[in-house]
Amino acid sequence: MKAYIFRLASTYLSARQDNRFINFISLISVIGITLGITVLLTVLSIMNGFQFELRERILGMTSHMSLFEDNNQLHRWQEIRPLLLKNQAIISAAPNINGQALISYGKEVKGILVKGIEPELEKQVSQLNSYLSEGELNSLQPNAFNIILGAELANHLGVEKGDKITLITPQVGGGIVGSLPRLRRFVISGIINVGMHQYDSAFALIHLQDAAKFYRMEDKVSQLQLKLKNLFEVNQTAKSLTTVLPNKGKGYFFLTWQQQHNNFFQAIQLEKRIMFIIIALIIAVAAFNIVSTMVMVVNEKKSTIAILRTQGATQKEMILLFFSQGILIGLLGTFLGIIIGTLFSLNIDIIVPAIETFFEIQFFPADVYYISTVPSDLQLQDIIWVATFSFLSSILATIYPAWRASSIQPSEILRHQC
Repeated sequence: MKAYIFRLASTYLSARQDNRFINFISLISVIGITLGITVLLTVLSIMNGFQFELRERILGMTSHMSLFEDNNQLHRWQEIRPLLLKNQAIISAAPNINGQALISYGKEVKGILVKGIEPELEKQVSQLNSYLSEGELNSLQPNAFNIILGAELANHLGVEKGDKITLITPQVGGGIVGSLPRLRRFVISGIINVGMHQYDSAFALIHLQDAAKFYRMEDKVSQLQLKLKNLFEVNQTAKSLTTVLPNKGKGYFFLTWQQQHNNFFQAIQLEKRIMFIIIALIIAVAAFNIVSTMVMVVNEKKSTIAILRTQGATQKEMILLFFSQGILIGLLGTFLGIIIGTLFSLNIDIIVPAIETFFEIQFFPADVYYISTVPSDLQLQDIIWVATFSFLSSILATIYPAWRASSIQPSEILRHQC
């Protein structure tokens, strides 16, 4: 392979008085590829960041897997828990009682989700303790009837730590005057701030025993939460645990985090794929601008091609000459796009707040989106996919111009110029 081929390819891209328009089109192609890759990498990084942040926050509030029986209840959880912990895949297990209630303070009434927990056991399966902005998880003691509220819920009610609120359960109880909903006074002992609107605006924690009394669960719980060593092996672990349960697991059900939030995470993954396809079209359009650039170069350099052919250059060398020129454009745009896209993705936490401050806007309001900040998670596989797509698009765009250059007949070109 002769070195002059690559020297000519780079020369054809250099600025000269007689080919400024071609150089301008080449520059547009490079800029288009660069911008396309920059946008694509930034969008993919943000999508990855959202997926990671949501998974971490959701799993920080829940567990990797839950065990329950019919009617979303679980009997004899004290006997079942030691059996499950014998499995090496299980790190810990904690019971909880989940229920709906109305919370009342003054004239404000709001529907919320209530979760009854054992504080020490809950710390082993979730990250609730790390989200507390006021108070401690251990403030939830049996028969103390303390409660921890979500930050937005507390702001909505206008309450703070130490205030008393009333919980009202929709489950009615019999009395002298007939059926009435049960209610109980609780003292606010803490505020939890998860950073997700669905939890911060309608979520409360109480002690497991207080929840059992409030919802009349007696010795039952809603479920047993399980934390696994590998959260992506929940299905295999669930199958292995059925052998240690009473009646070989008959009548028991496992709900994994993937099943519980399956539609949600699938929607994110689908959106990521669609965004990749849509923005990849920008790269494809920019890459195929190379076709027009190369065709104009071939038309302009017909005489040069004819002279090279008469001096012994083969058709393969002509193909390689213009093929190299198109590849240089593609490689330059791809390289610049990856560099700029990487810088944008790694500094998105600085760029977005600066834009929001300058234009006085908020891209992700907390009351609309799960996360109010813009996370970013740049992954090597995304860089490889984007770079490969861009490079292949550049190769495809150079096939026709290179073939056209190789099919030029030197005798016809030189005869017309004589």
